[in-house]
Amino acid sequence: MITDPPIGRDEARELARRELEKPIYNRDRPSWLERLWEQFSEWLRDLSDRGADPTAHGNGGGWVSVIVILILVAVLIALAAWLMRGGRNTRSRKEALNDDPASTASDHRTAAEAYAAAGDWPNAIRERLRAIARDLEERAVLAPRPGRTADELAAEAGEALPELAAELAACVRLFDDVWYGDRPGSEQGYGSVRALDERLRATRPRALGADDEAAEALDGGMRW
Repeated sequence: MITDPPIGRDEARELARRELEKPIYNRDRPSWLERLWEQFSEWLRDLSDRGADPTAHGNGGGWVSVIVILILVAVLIALAAWLMRGGRNTRSRKEALNDDPASTASDHRTAAEAYAAAGDWPNAIRERLRAIARDLEERAVLAPRPGRTADELAAEAGEALPELAAELAACVRLFDDVWYGDRPGSEQGYGSVRALDERLRATRPRALGADDEAAEALDGGMRW
């Protein structure tokens, strides 16, 4: 009768290792992420224990632990503040300046003055810029176009009224600062947008000549 040779110690160890590597034995084993979190939690507990009494005998790293804890707290506070600020400022730089077709320039001027009286300069500046955009549309200096942004307003109105292009660009930069950059704005800033609105209202369209009327017929809209 032939018998198998006895299994040596090294071979038995290898067979046991292979057996334990089978999935059935690893179902309840923590994942690498769980193990990492456990190590991190243990480190935090040790850090907290050391920082609780930094002057204790044999606690050489106590003050270092206190400093590390303070740094971690500061980082967490800064992260929370950043996330909260990002949640509040959901406005996009591509946001349309005005998508309400029923609003008029007069409506926006009234709203702007009300916001200004309350010291709400960002909204006052936005409403006054909306008044400028709507006024230019009402007088056919610009064609009505839903979705027009403040930057597009500055570009298109600056092309139609080159003598006021620089002021238009400056007012739009101010609008961007207070509306997208979360700057507080000021009475002086609002006054500059209001002054531009008044200057634009005082402009008079040039008379259309025969060539202009022909161009208007081809383009399908009035041009000043």
